[in-house]
Amino acid sequence: MNALYPILCEPRLIEPLWGGQQLASWLDLPPPHPERIGEIWLVFDSNRVSNGPLAGTTIGELARDYGAALVGTRPYARYGGDLPLLAKFIDAADRLSVQVHPDDDYAHTYEAHTGFHGKTEAWYILAAEPGATVTLGTRATIERDRLATAIADGTVEELLAQQPVRAGDLIFVPAGTIHAINAGIMLFEIQQKSDLTYRIYDYNRRDARTGQPRTLHIDQALAVSRLEPATTAQVPPLTLDEQRQLLIACSSFALERWQVKGRVAATTDPGSLEILTVIAGAAQLAWQDETLELRRGAAVLLPATLGAYEVIATEATMLRSYVPDLASLIATIGAGDGAATIFP
Repeated sequence: MNALYPILCEPRLIEPLWGGQQLASWLDLPPPHPERIGEIWLVFDSNRVSNGPLAGTTIGELARDYGAALVGTRPYARYGGDLPLLAKFIDAADRLSVQVHPDDDYAHTYEAHTGFHGKTEAWYILAAEPGATVTLGTRATIERDRLATAIADGTVEELLAQQPVRAGDLIFVPAGTIHAINAGIMLFEIQQKSDLTYRIYDYNRRDARTGQPRTLHIDQALAVSRLEPATTAQVPPLTLDEQRQLLIACSSFALERWQVKGRVAATTDPGSLEILTVIAGAAQLAWQDETLELRRGAAVLLPATLGAYEVIATEATMLRSYVPDLASLIATIGAGDGAATIFP
């Protein structure tokens, strides 16, 4: 097999009815491209490699062929040769449906045929219009029958909490949290590898192709929803050093923000792959005797066994995603200092 190296993917463009036009201009996408782009999946199972000897191979195929050498020993112990993460951009010109995602236990028991895991996710807000909000959790603890009644009579929005957001905020959405991204928000999302979404309410919208009301998944949503206020809005960052901040860490992923001026030296952990995503400026990735140019919007997958690398930039902002060793992270940072940022 070919040796592993930093991998660029062909992005996958998603065109939901709530999508907007910000991503195309923000990323300088060459025409032709869809008029409305709601999501760009940067790193996912079905994305194909676009650089180097492995070009044309899907990330899923690489994960199965290379196993822990690509995904890392921690994800491999949990899921085998399966990519553990999905990284994407989202542009919500209109509000998304009110929805909820299952955890691993539910997904592996009732949705095993899909090949997906549960879906815990986190949002890093890239841009938000004045007054923009996200829906997150319920206003108060409620009974399941109360939620079922509200869904049936169309008053579910009255039960849900709204959280104002602005650029730079980090919102953590554990599996089971009722949520929605509302209009006027562009964000980066890191999540478990899953596309299991149970719609609770969709404002009576109709599918653009069929003209029929969009499908709701009420029984599944009632089974998996946490019926209580969320405590994970606007997670505060934890400074690691002068150029790096930890934004969130949980058992499924960690997300750091790097403000690169000059050079940042790092080494991959054999326990996990990494995904580096440029959200401002441009940077150069250097490893061994090779380099890779990264413009705004680029996401590069670093195999767990890559080893030492450097990020070089006059000025750039990057997001680093990986699967952490939470016990080691807490021991290194200190449970008191990181208590608001780390979710066991």
